[in-house]
Amino acid sequence: MHILDAAAIQRLIPNRFPICYIDHVDELVPDQRITATKNVTINEDFLQGYFKGQPEMPGTLIIETLAQAASILILKSPQFEQRTAYIGSIRDASFYKRVLPGDVLRLEITLVKVKANMGVVATHASVAGEVVCSAELHFVVQATAS
Repeated sequence: MHILDAAAIQRLIPNRFPICYIDHVDELVPDQRITATKNVTINEDFLQGYFKGQPEMPGTLIIETLAQAASILILKSPQFEQRTAYIGSIRDASFYKRVLPGDVLRLEITLVKVKANMGVVATHASVAGEVVCSAELHFVVQATAS
């Protein structure tokens, strides 16, 4: 059972087609952790020309997908409702395996620290139980423009 579907996700974060990468949220513990899913399909625009003849999800987009899941976690915190979260920096990003069409990318984000409107999350992306990417993301939250 999904905690949030694509429509609910779009009510939280500003990302839209073709750059909304989260298909659904599987688990959410506000102010602690989130688990979300991205189904990688051959129809993705970014797979068409990244490595000619060898489609794979670019590492930058894996990080973006992790950041989108982190944004959902952050924005579900009562103190950050009706705001927008941005990546401030990326630390210790490591890529271990390729992400290919047909893979189901499982995203796990844990809130490490929050101070005022900034914070840190630890992230892991995995396919079939094997970690394909990990990174520490620093974020800043700003009020949404009215």
